[in-house]
Amino acid sequence: MVVTWAQALSWRLRRHLLDPVGTGSVAEVVRQLGPMPAWPEAAAEQAIGVRRSEGRAGDTARALAAGDLVKVYAFRGATHLITPREAGAYLAVRASSRMWELASWESYYRLTAADWPRFRAYVRAALADGPLTRSGLASALGRSSRYRHLRSIVAEGNDTLLKPLTWQGDMGLGVSSDGEATFLALDSVAGWAGIPDLDEAGPAVVAAYFRTHGPTTPDRVHDWFGKGLGARRKDVARWLTRLEDRLAPVSAAGEPLMVLEEDLDELRSTAASTSVRLLPGRDPWVMAPGTTDTHIVPPAHREVVSRSANPVLAHGVVAGTWRVRGEQVEVTWFSDSGRVPRTALDREATTLGRFLDRPLDLTVEVG
Repeated sequence: MVVTWAQALSWRLRRHLLDPVGTGSVAEVVRQLGPMPAWPEAAAEQAIGVRRSEGRAGDTARALAAGDLVKVYAFRGATHLITPREAGAYLAVRASSRMWELASWESYYRLTAADWPRFRAYVRAALADGPLTRSGLASALGRSSRYRHLRSIVAEGNDTLLKPLTWQGDMGLGVSSDGEATFLALDSVAGWAGIPDLDEAGPAVVAAYFRTHGPTTPDRVHDWFGKGLGARRKDVARWLTRLEDRLAPVSAAGEPLMVLEEDLDELRSTAASTSVRLLPGRDPWVMAPGTTDTHIVPPAHREVVSRSANPVLAHGVVAGTWRVRGEQVEVTWFSDSGRVPRTALDREATTLGRFLDRPLDLTVEVG
């Protein structure tokens, strides 16, 4: 099937709940998008809020506190928000790298691969009575002669040691307490489904990528799960092979792509979008395909987008950047992006003001 890139991006905008905007809950947005960057917190709130017609700042923090979401270390070692039921599959892929078995880890943390089952059990027991702050977890380690040497490492904010505990399903992060990180047992969260087998998890998360970020290429899939989650290339290739009977070829401007066969009819009937949206830096719209995707990020502007500038989308393509300063939304519209859509930008500024619960005026500079 042949489609235009305008169609492909419009279909993806729909799957991203950006055009039209979704009407579901915070958890429904995250279930649709998959792992969402949790930091900076304001950007996480907006990335989810911009996809909800009634979204307001603070909704995501409340969903995390209620257990509708969990916060875990996922892509590129950063914290991400995901629903309890879907989290395990992504964590299974992340854990497949088994980084805690590296010689450098064993030397620095003085934990061998054989030590990890007992260490994991100790941390689970420490969290059994409820969440602990960072200092509380450090104190718990200090009470063990076996793990006392790890107390200062955790207390000083070195989270590298803690990441495999998330990847293996033992621990997640809770709502901060007086500015201090908190940690909780993942199996204490309602809906937590555990860590599935890797060969069950892999095809599931790859299919989810095509469902939300397609149509795309196998190379994009390899980048997302290899560079992002540390999956081995041979594993990703095997998962793609497992999905061959569910994938269909699509061509956009002569570029060969793949999409789930079940999505072909909807993709074929999608009309080009005229939407203009203000997204936060590191939004999944840009992060999932990567800033090297020239259909989304024009090469001349890749550097500024890669530095986590807030992108302005026009028809799915980054056409400028924006920031809030005082009571102003300041848009820098790229001079090579065509006519400034002033009316659409005014609407977006109003929407952003409603989300932040304060009026905002728009200024636009072409540069």
